[in-house]
Amino acid sequence: MTAPASQGNFMQRTSAWFSALTGQGGEVLPVRVGGTEYRRATGTTPASVLGFDQALLWVVVALLAWGLVMVYSASIAMPDNPRFANYASTHFLTRHMMYLVVGFVAALLAFQVPMALWERVAPWLFIVALLLLVAVLIPGVGKVVNGARRWLSFGPIGFQPSEIAKFAVLIYAADYMVRKMEVKERFFRAVLPMGAAVAIVGVLLLAEPDMGAFMVVAVIAMGILFLGGVNARMFFLIAAILVGAFALMIASSPWRRERVFAYLDPFSEAHALGKGYQLSHSLIAIGRGEIFGVGLGGSVEKLHWLPEAHTDFLLAVIGEEFGLVGVLTLIVLFLWMTRRIMHIGRQAIALDRVFSGLVAQGVAIWIGFQAFINMGVNLGALPTKGLTLPLMSFGGSAILMNLVALAVVLRVDYENKLLMRGGRV
Repeated sequence: MTAPASQGNFMQRTSAWFSALTGQGGEVLPVRVGGTEYRRATGTTPASVLGFDQALLWVVVALLAWGLVMVYSASIAMPDNPRFANYASTHFLTRHMMYLVVGFVAALLAFQVPMALWERVAPWLFIVALLLLVAVLIPGVGKVVNGARRWLSFGPIGFQPSEIAKFAVLIYAADYMVRKMEVKERFFRAVLPMGAAVAIVGVLLLAEPDMGAFMVVAVIAMGILFLGGVNARMFFLIAAILVGAFALMIASSPWRRERVFAYLDPFSEAHALGKGYQLSHSLIAIGRGEIFGVGLGGSVEKLHWLPEAHTDFLLAVIGEEFGLVGVLTLIVLFLWMTRRIMHIGRQAIALDRVFSGLVAQGVAIWIGFQAFINMGVNLGALPTKGLTLPLMSFGGSAILMNLVALAVVLRVDYENKLLMRGGRV
């Protein structure tokens, strides 16, 4: 009878020793998010709860790798164009790889920054973004490409301040909602100041002009206001004002109106060689792909028929070379990624980390909305707009800020799981 008792005591002492060694002794209240229960980590806790979201990371890596291959495929014939006669066939590939390396380093650095620090610097980051947007409009400072003054040159590298403006507005809006949480039902004290800030950014972006970036910034700010708990009537009032403003901008701009008419009938004689040229050739490319595509590298439209094939219309090349299967796969990946980032944001809010949660959900709105617009333009569902496909299209500043934003999301997830297992942030 003494042997079993001594064995029981030994097991209890061993269990207590392991609990003390790992610092996991004691009980804490569980946190429930969407029906899933999270407790302090134990020996039976899945490994995925103990670090950041590895599935999200691998989906991002897959999109980056696929984008690298498609940028090379879409740009390989560009040196045949006299405009790019001095470029090697691997010019855009090597530059895109360089952007990925720089973005990866920036993402590693951003991941090291605690969310509390992002919250403290949010107003200053917003001011820096405004200064950059002003600087790009100064003649001799901002670089003009295709009639738009959107770039700042740093040696051989060009940077678009509009990309950092998206991130800055996101961080600032999340911080603003946390500070205004007690008065979020009051229009003049909660909504109007944020609307004024977005309007200032919008005026600067429209002066470049870059209406696409302004749309993304406005949707990010609106989404964070809505998720932060702004009164529904005020939200729909602001939404109606924004829709009216965009409609007025289109109606008052002849070339924007022409884009809308070209979208409605891109193959007509009046538009096929004008504003409807890109859309008509994008639809031809996707139509040629049919179900399974013509094969990697087999696109015909990228051979100087489809302008901006490696940037705004990369999806058309994907549709031609990978067909309906490739397009659907890409849509599913972006849908899964957006949903997963929203889940991380909800998890943070459930842990009473409202700023972190709103930041994560703002990133989901940013990437999801921009991907939706780009795909809609390529598929002919939306009027032509100069927005790249996140994580995939050629463009250094866009890739850089996309990776920094996703690194911040992974930081939110890391801090969530650290708190769940009883740690401190």
